[in-house]
Amino acid sequence: MKVLHVAAEVFPLIKTGGLADVAGALPPALQRAGADSRLVLPGLPAIADAVLHQKLVCEIGPAFGAARVSLRLGQLPYSKIPAYVVDAPYLYRRGGSPYQDSNGVEWSDNLQRFGLLGWAAAHLAAGELDPEWTPDVVHAHDWHAAMTCAYMTAHPATRAASVFTVHNLAFQGLFAPGEFPALGLPPKFMAAAALEFHNKLSFMKAGLKFADRITTVSPTYAREIATHEFGCGLDGVIRSRSADVSGVLNGVDQDVWNPATDTAIAARYKADALTGKGACKKALQAEMGLAQDAAAPLFGVVSRLTSQKGLDLVLAALPGLVRDGAQFLIQGTGEPALEAAFRAAEKENPDRVATRIGYDEVLAHRVVAGCDSILVPSRFEPCGLTQLYGLRYGTLPLVRRVGGLADTVVDANELAVAEDRATGFSFDVATPAALEQCLLRAAALFRKPEAWRKLMLRAMAQDFSWTGAAQDYMTLYAQAVEARKAMPRLVSAV
Repeated sequence: MKVLHVAAEVFPLIKTGGLADVAGALPPALQRAGADSRLVLPGLPAIADAVLHQKLVCEIGPAFGAARVSLRLGQLPYSKIPAYVVDAPYLYRRGGSPYQDSNGVEWSDNLQRFGLLGWAAAHLAAGELDPEWTPDVVHAHDWHAAMTCAYMTAHPATRAASVFTVHNLAFQGLFAPGEFPALGLPPKFMAAAALEFHNKLSFMKAGLKFADRITTVSPTYAREIATHEFGCGLDGVIRSRSADVSGVLNGVDQDVWNPATDTAIAARYKADALTGKGACKKALQAEMGLAQDAAAPLFGVVSRLTSQKGLDLVLAALPGLVRDGAQFLIQGTGEPALEAAFRAAEKENPDRVATRIGYDEVLAHRVVAGCDSILVPSRFEPCGLTQLYGLRYGTLPLVRRVGGLADTVVDANELAVAEDRATGFSFDVATPAALEQCLLRAAALFRKPEAWRKLMLRAMAQDFSWTGAAQDYMTLYAQAVEARKAMPRLVSAV
């Protein structure tokens, strides 16, 4: 089966979140499962300059406001997965992030930038840009790639099936309706039954309405987004597609995240040889200026600093945690008020609280390896990868019981501990009191070394590799292909 992935970012070339990890790890896992897997990516500098052995596939010409657009085919530098690069310097050759400028302001032409990505993917699906390779399935990832599904619907020659994965429903790709003509779609696509969403144009809705199959990155999140609480205004659309919506839990790239081989950490270790774990903690305390206190439970956060991630709850619970003798370390970047508050907490408790503002992938490995527990107290969490990294490294996750966090962490309550099922700690209500109670419960168990070690070993025994997820996707792709054969794509259905 030939599968084309459409994504705006890919690890390790460019990453703003878990989407990049999925785009980097899933295609190779599918290759191992027997698929012929490729990607199509925007020609951002970090991508266009890194993809190896690029050859011109075709000249597209002027499109989406760019005077010159071409399509090139090369290989990702680590996995060797074939990757198409949509080369449009006017749209993609700029600094900042894939979505914002260096000041955090959304690019004013994001509709054209990601409209072009979807258009190119759809025309690859129709066999028009690369006659030597036409996919059976196009897998579009999040709102940046969602227009692929609309363009495939509008193209009468397309026979490929489409799968759309919602990585985070909160980010929807909303634009003014006056920008619709720039997409080059028939007017009927700007209707309530298509892209129109509360007097705006929604890229996310394009994926939800037109994909043959819809997935989310965990089973619980697939159920949650059909509710008013988590549906971000699109729950009605999702319920209308309920038969086509499912959740496939993300995996971990076990070559990248492996404490037995990780060169970024102070000492390597594994489940039957845990001495290196203590060395990692000692080195991390020294690096971060924390007191060298092996008896103090060290809680860590690696995250975007936003209220969605529950970091305001952490701030409120932090004084009680410090009074209890614990240490806390946070690494990330995000809302200026949260950054300033964590810096202030560090200033007040320099031997107990450490703050590192900024994205640093290598430091993230040291934090995960050196902490005793990793916090993911999100208000909502489609899947979450940080808690999976924590399990892999014996760094017990402490999470709110939502989305993929509920699917991957078993709380260390009395019954789960007695049955040897516990792998971490979880709480239900998004309040500082609930988080603080969970933190103190974890700290108390840390002071029972044998019980803590037993939880670590159970956590490290969990298998969240991409192998199972790849098989689930292969089954889903086969279903989508059969559904597409049985129901030819008709523009008149819009």
